[in-house]
Amino acid sequence: MFAVSQPIYRIENLVHRYNNEPVLAVDRLDIEPASITGLVGPNGSGKSTLLKLMAFILRPTDGQIRFNGVPAVPFDESVRFQVTLLTQDPYLMKRTVYKNIAYGLKVRGDRDNLTQSVHEALAMVGLDPDAFAQRQWDELSGGEAQRVALAARLVLKPRVLLLDEPTASVDAASSELISAASMRARSEWGTTLVIASHDRQWLYDVCDEVIHLFKGMPVGTGRSNMIFGPWIRQDNGLHVKALGNGKCLTVSAPPNEGATAFIDPAAIRILGKGEGATTAHTAYLDGTVSRLSLERPGGDLFADVRAGSLTLVVRVSESHLAAMTLHRGWPVTLAYRPDSIRWR
Repeated sequence: MFAVSQPIYRIENLVHRYNNEPVLAVDRLDIEPASITGLVGPNGSGKSTLLKLMAFILRPTDGQIRFNGVPAVPFDESVRFQVTLLTQDPYLMKRTVYKNIAYGLKVRGDRDNLTQSVHEALAMVGLDPDAFAQRQWDELSGGEAQRVALAARLVLKPRVLLLDEPTASVDAASSELISAASMRARSEWGTTLVIASHDRQWLYDVCDEVIHLFKGMPVGTGRSNMIFGPWIRQDNGLHVKALGNGKCLTVSAPPNEGATAFIDPAAIRILGKGEGATTAHTAYLDGTVSRLSLERPGGDLFADVRAGSLTLVVRVSESHLAAMTLHRGWPVTLAYRPDSIRWR
């Protein structure tokens, strides 16, 4: 769709510290132009810090961020109006909606067709310009304020739009409009999107790549199962996590009681009809299919399987697709090898 010459971002040997404590460490990360990249991970994993560094609000403690092939730092003219960040809590100046949205254009010295540009940005986020342009900042609901904040960034037609939990604190209608407007920026202008969100399914549906962050470090891409302790030791030497409803996830020996387990969706198998236990080295877990979805880049089918308090993502193999039919709400049995689990 868009010509790709070089990464719009190249991050190398980056370390960032707060109060001398490292909170982010990235050896190498490339972001391609006009791509959509998702960032997932638990609170405190470094998602917001990475976005602030990519927005050139913060300067990394060590390492380098190249933007379009050139090293860049906060307030460089080369990035000032090309990169913009939308945070979870919208910041609006104490003025009208119109003046909030027009501010960036005025600072950039772009005053031609100002009213038309503001009205187009409002319409893009689903707000009627005639009804909202002259409203004061404190006359907006939370969802409306977030949409105005997004419009203030879209009006600049940025080369990069960074979104930090953009839909976490808004109503469903606003969430849908924010998502649609962001995707439209990519399709119409070739805007590069980087989105941090706890809504993994949305990211898997729209992103070209999803990067997992854990304890300040990238730990993989694509779909993954991240399962937190504590783990309970059994008499047979294995450990389990209690999931409720009498269900337990069996794992190999963790490095410590609070370790985090990572299970590749391809390492979990949905047993076909009539299949039973085949090996003493395989663990089994009964659950219910809660969602079926196609991965956007590769077209693989994934099933979300709910087992007690845990939902596991499973890649459905072609051989199983040919032999079985899956539907939402169907009971299934999962099989996996505990020794296939990675630990952090």
